[in-house]
Amino acid sequence: MVLTLWGSPLSTCTRRVATVLHEKKVPFKFVPIDLGKGEHKTPQFLSLQPFGQVPVLDDDGFKVHESRAICRYIVEKYPDQGTPGLIPKDLKDRALFEQAASIETSNFSAYAEPAVFENVFKKYRGGTPDEEKFNALIAQLDAKLDVYDQVLSKQNYLSGDQITLADLFHLPYGTMLAEAGSDIMSRKPNVSRWFKELENRPSWQAVKDGVEATA
Repeated sequence: MVLTLWGSPLSTCTRRVATVLHEKKVPFKFVPIDLGKGEHKTPQFLSLQPFGQVPVLDDDGFKVHESRAICRYIVEKYPDQGTPGLIPKDLKDRALFEQAASIETSNFSAYAEPAVFENVFKKYRGGTPDEEKFNALIAQLDAKLDVYDQVLSKQNYLSGDQITLADLFHLPYGTMLAEAGSDIMSRKPNVSRWFKELENRPSWQAVKDGVEATA
């Protein structure tokens, strides 16, 4: 049965999942949810996702939400197609992957997400960005990316020389930092090399302007 993805075409987390579906060459149906109309808070959608957030994946009645959990599920379900090694099988390699995935959550998204919210999403909601707060978040992220640059000076990707989900997880908010008014992803040579490679992957190019069904 073809997977069904519920989400908003331009939402960061929906595009994170769609990127991995493309990496694994998994066809999927797409059900667009209009966040502006509050469709994510309707009783029907809340029966799928009790927090009223996108995306949600349905695999023949099995439903899972939270974008990173969905991505892991996709990779584990389709190990023999598309890009290999997005979750390594070797115990030590997998530990390094999980380490890198934790780094993305704690040392990247913890700053990138609120920075993008401050200068992008806040405007969508009619609010006024707080420049001081935004600059403070970017300064904190810049210090974290100094460490990224050191790591990436010794290897191609965050957990070694093989791309994993941990790298791909950075794409939605990493690309939106430019829209938020920061060039932070291009300031450091090794971070810039790594992130440009990720941005140029066909999987991201397929979803960067909006998610569409492939089946």
